[in-house]
Formats: sequence, structure tokens, C-alpha cells
Amino acid sequence: MAAAAAAAPGALGALQAGRARLVAACCARLGPGWRLPGSLTGPRVGPAMWARGWAPVAGGSAPRRGYSSEVKTEDELRVRYLEEENRGIVVLGINRAYAKNSFSKNLVKMLSKAVDALKSDKKVRTIIVRSEVPGIFCAGADLKERVKMNPSEVGPFVSKIRAVINEIANLPVPTIAAIDGLALGGGLELALACDIRVAASSAKMGLVETKLAIIPGGGGTQRLPRAIGISLAKELIFSARVLDGQEAKAVGLISHVLEQNQEGDAAYRKALDLAREFLPQGPVAMRVAKLAINQGMEVDLVTGLAIEEACYAQVHSPGSERAGCPAGGIEVAKDSPRRGARAVGARPHRPVPAARGQEDKVGGDLRKHLPGPSPVRSHLDGPC
Repeated sequence: MAAAAAAAPGALGALQAGRARLVAACCARLGPGWRLPGSLTGPRVGPAMWARGWAPVAGGSAPRRGYSSEVKTEDELRVRYLEEENRGIVVLGINRAYAKNSFSKNLVKMLSKAVDALKSDKKVRTIIVRSEVPGIFCAGADLKERVKMNPSEVGPFVSKIRAVINEIANLPVPTIAAIDGLALGGGLELALACDIRVAASSAKMGLVETKLAIIPGGGGTQRLPRAIGISLAKELIFSARVLDGQEAKAVGLISHVLEQNQEGDAAYRKALDLAREFLPQGPVAMRVAKLAINQGMEVDLVTGLAIEEACYAQVHSPGSERAGCPAGGIEVAKDSPRRGARAVGARPHRPVPAARGQEDKVGGDLRKHLPGPSPVRSHLDGPC
């Protein structure tokens, strides 16, 4: 008993150190030279971590503009940078009609190059993944191409699909999957990698790999349970069941379901509406919020709150891009979220208290910092 008691402080210290390292890694993805706040203060983040992070590397190469709205019809991936009121929205359109938009070696390569360019483009605010082929989103891996591969090639090919889906999941800006048709196997895994999924009621989606005596290999066994819960995810994977849009909405697989229109792009139109809602928000805040949510969902609440504190400090510190806003915030009129906004004085930074080992204590401390119901206030994050 005495030995166990003596070991307890050391175990607690190791746990706290592990949490500090996790939060440091979280900050590392925000950029070079950014520090942890308060009790989590640690060493500066090195540039090497920044190069693998969410935001562009200083002095990095310019975004590849080889993809544009003027692409050839035979291209398997169309990347369009929208203009005018949609500036900042980028659309990734899969275009392999003859193969039901399935993943080929070439498509995977093109997706990887496009994602590599997008993640280092500060002008990109939201990315929509859609199909350019009516009735199809993505049918998974190209089995006709796969059957021609040597057995030694299959594993690396699946690994490349998994890697490009992970790259999409790790994009720093919001991503929306517009499912206007069939999304099976790797196609649904691609959609699961996006932050938000919208679908037409006529769409069909499911992880059907067990019918082929294999399992999902592009992240489906991990992302589907996180999206809809473990038990239901197991049921869908074990049965290889295919859901329509209404059923997918009922289980929480998608956020919105629409009746399909004559053009066959109802989900895409809804995705555009959502993307337009994101455009006016602070660009740095959007990136940091996504990072805080994604990292926090993988840890316990106490560690997650520490991650949130670290991320909040980056958008509220004098050295952040938010510095320079004339008054630090706006008071928003109730009749409109944009019109009638007037500048108000900046409030002093009151960071969320560092975790002290008890979630109920942290919850109590957090309530002290929650704003009251009136007046309605929001802060302008990122550059004014």
C-alpha cells in the first residue's frame, strides 16, 4: 500500500506531462514561435513541426494553379476556385463517369496534389468535395484496375487511398462533402473525412466491404463510429447495409438531407449555402476552432479544455493576426448578424483556468467565464 501511495504522485506527474506534450503538439500545428498559455507554458514550437501543420509555411511555394475552371473534360479531378461573392470557396469535383468516380491510381495522385496545394493557400476558406457525374459521388476503389495489380501492389495502393483521405481530413479549413449520389466503400470514407456531410434524399451510402470479404481500409472503421456511435457503426459495417439520405440523416451520418432537384445537385447547392455562411468569419479563428475540436475529441475532457485554452490564446494574444482589429470586437444587433454591428471596447483576456485534475472543478470555473444571455456579443477573430 505504501509503495502504491508513493508511486501515485509520479503517475500523476507523468499524466500531466503527457497532457502538456499533447497540448504542445496541438500548438505546434498552429505555427512557429507560438507558445502555450498560463500554466501550460513551454518551449517554442519548432519550424519543423510547422512545416507539417495546418497553415502555410512562411516562404513556401505558391499554390499550384494547374487546376482551374478551364480544365479538359477528360480530367478525373476538377478543382475550381470560385469568384465574386463565393471567393474563398474551392470545389473539388470528381469526374470519372465511366468508372463511377472510383479511386484510380491517377485520381489518388491528383487528389493528393490538389490537397497539398490547398493546405498552403491562405486564400482558401472552405472546400467542397462533390461529384461532376450525376447520380454518383464515389464508388470506392476501382476494382477493375485493382484486379490487374500484382498482389504486392494492392497493399500500397490501399495505403495511398488511406493517406489521401487522411490528408483531406487534416485540411485546416472547413470541408463539406456534397453527396448527390452513390457513396460506397471508399466513397463514404472520403465523405467521412470531411467536417460536414450533406446529401440528397435519393443518395445511397454505406461501407459494403464485408460483402467482398474485406474490411473498410480508408478510415471507415474509425471515423464511422466517431460519427454515429460504436454499436450502430458495427451494425452497418457487419451487415454492409446501404442507407438512403433520409436514413443517413436519422442516424446522424449527415447533417442535412435535401430532395433532389432536376439538375441533380441539391446537396452541392446546400453545401454552397453553408460555405457562404462560413466566409464572413475570422479565417484564423476557423482554423484554430477546427484544430481544437478535432484534437479535443480524441482526449478526455480535462485535456480537451487545456487544448482549447492553448488554441484560444492564439487568437486572443497580442501577437496573433487578430491584433490590429480597431476595437477588439463587435456588438451585433439582434435583427441581423451583420447589419447594425458597432464596435465595442475590447474586454481583457480571461483565460480558462488550467485543469487541476477534477472535471467538476473545471466545469465550475468555466461557468464563471460564460457570457450572459444579453447583450448578444461576438468577437471578430482573425484579421479585420
